[in-house]
Amino acid sequence: MPSFSVETPQHCYSAVVERGVIGHLAQYIPSKAGKLFVVSTEDVWRHQGEALERGLAGVAYEVLHLPGGEEHKRLAPVEQVAEEMVRRGGDRSSLVVAFGGGIVGDMAGFLAAIFMRGISVLQVPTTLLAQVDASLGGKTGVNLVTGKNLIGSFHQPLAVLIDPAVLATLPEREYRSGLHEIVKAGIIREPDLFRFLADRTREVLARQPQAVDRIIADAVRMKCEVVSSDERDTDLRRILNFGHTFGHALEAETGYTRFLHGEAVAFGMRAAACLGQLTGRLSADDNGEILEMLRLYGPIPPLDGIPPANLLARLVHDKKTVQGKVHFVLPVRIGEVAVVSGIDEMLVLESIRSALS
Repeated sequence: MPSFSVETPQHCYSAVVERGVIGHLAQYIPSKAGKLFVVSTEDVWRHQGEALERGLAGVAYEVLHLPGGEEHKRLAPVEQVAEEMVRRGGDRSSLVVAFGGGIVGDMAGFLAAIFMRGISVLQVPTTLLAQVDASLGGKTGVNLVTGKNLIGSFHQPLAVLIDPAVLATLPEREYRSGLHEIVKAGIIREPDLFRFLADRTREVLARQPQAVDRIIADAVRMKCEVVSSDERDTDLRRILNFGHTFGHALEAETGYTRFLHGEAVAFGMRAAACLGQLTGRLSADDNGEILEMLRLYGPIPPLDGIPPANLLARLVHDKKTVQGKVHFVLPVRIGEVAVVSGIDEMLVLESIRSALS
């Protein structure tokens, strides 16, 4: 049972990667916890609720539903669930179990961060993307029309319980979306993982347990290490934004309805790799390897009809932009990236055009 620690100045917790761990969920509920609220979506509860019910056998809890879809990741649904928690007797001792994909994890985590000025949350991610990225590190929040996750808070969970067995029912498109985040982990810090993904593509796409468990564990370990060294995204943790700056612009431009998050990140990695080569930081060979990897684990939806200039304009609204300067995470080689600002706007526009083509 791989278990990786996140150690921050305020809180330490474990990310457990184990098939069947949802069945032991009750063991992770503190004895002094008050009313337990499971926050999920109707579709997740329909497909995975039975497993969670077994894991909470003998524990009293209430289930609250958020709407699904990135376009509904807004303040209003969070407020509605908070009102329902109050009606059902929630207080400062209450505990939220975030049970779902990355959207549920972000919204339920944000709910826990602000309800009664902060209550505990346990993250139980049910999609690959949430297991290797969204559930880890305490970033919570919701979207604005102008940009992704522009309202939020850092709120570390009690624990993150990652059960690869739940991925058996995950739609193919959702699975591949999560694989793009694992590809990202390989590019930014884990060259051995990158090589494994290249050499064992067939096993990974077939969801063979040994291959899936390996890539999840590698990606989770990497993120736990990075978050432990930089909780607040001011130094090393910024490398995790590789592909996200361009990807968030794409999501906002298309109204959060056309692309899954991992697909947008895949586009963002293409653009960042191109920009890395244009600025002389990345070799043509490494750029080619990155683009080939993204092709292997694609496809993503068509990119036609998206004006490059619109994406360029949206970059300044990204939450990593500081005093008007856009910070890009660019690959230097497989397993290493650099955070760069002050890049000529025409080069950025050229990289967007290349990624859209």
